[in-house]
Amino acid sequence: MRPARAHPLWLAFVLHRVSGLALAFFLPLHFWVLSWALTQPQKLNQFLSFAEQPIVKIAEFGLIFLLAVHVFGGLRLMAMEWLPWSAPQKTLAAGAVGVAVLISGTFFLQVV
Repeated sequence: MRPARAHPLWLAFVLHRVSGLALAFFLPLHFWVLSWALTQPQKLNQFLSFAEQPIVKIAEFGLIFLLAVHVFGGLRLMAMEWLPWSAPQKTLAAGAVGVAVLISGTFFLQVV
């Protein structure tokens, strides 16, 4: 018998929790930087110049990926709670990650 932690749905569970934590840390910083538009526009302009660096673009790709994974993982969890249990839950989890890669990849290609 395989350990539960090797199961793909356990990995989906972990990815959903990690993406939620990453977003919880990111959002306050994001709102803080947005507040510079009202209080310190020159500081915001400096930050926006910094944000044009390639490493920041890669980090933005990661952020969009985490957001998409979290959204689709949450939709998968709601489906599990409200719909009858079905055997292809692994397929739904893999599909959620696939759609997240598609969305974040599309974003990445537009900003590069």
